Amino acid sequence: MRDEHGDPGRRPVTEGQIYEVTITDIGERGDGIGKIEGLVIIVPDATPGETVKVRINRVERKVAFGRKV
Repeated sequence: MRDEHGDPGRRPVTEGQIYEVTITDIGERGDGIGKIEGLVIIVPDATPGETVKVRINRVERKVAFGRKV
């Protein structure tokens, strides 16, 4: 299966790596939501408008989960 960039299996983030993401929304559970190259990033304890450094701890097909560092 190809992702939105045309590469099969390509993800814009890697588990264990640190990225900077701007939080643009709040999820139904109160977690911050941002995007990196179109991939949704879920970050607990983050608020809209905040730019945070996040360590990715799980990557799924359409979403990744991280924690502020």
